[in-house]
Amino acid sequence: MSAEAQIQNVYIQMYEAMVAKDRKALELLHDDDFVLTHMTGTRQSKQEYIDAIMDRTLNYYSATHEDMTITVTGNKAMMEGHSIVNAAVYGGGKHTWHLSLRMEFIQRNGQWKISSSRASTY
Repeated sequence: MSAEAQIQNVYIQMYEAMVAKDRKALELLHDDDFVLTHMTGTRQSKQEYIDAIMDRTLNYYSATHEDMTITVTGNKAMMEGHSIVNAAVYGGGKHTWHLSLRMEFIQRNGQWKISSSRASTY
């Protein structure tokens, strides 16, 4: 499987784990140094982000993926993914967003992991 296909798989698995609230999968998919930058500019570490999913501060219901653009350079990669995401976040009601994630990946021990993500809408 190509690096691009592996990275695409990680992206899809990330959303599946967010919907399922699968802590173990989220831990495996994200690098220990992972940082998420929300649309508001708020930054969360890997553990803060996963904890927010587990305690339903970030509550994801579904995601439909529209496109992914991936560039691989050695053991690092950049990806922009566009997905239609249904979620309720920070106590707000359930909404659907056209969410763009600009992500960086790093390959460690043969596995691609998400090292950073910046969210915006499209």
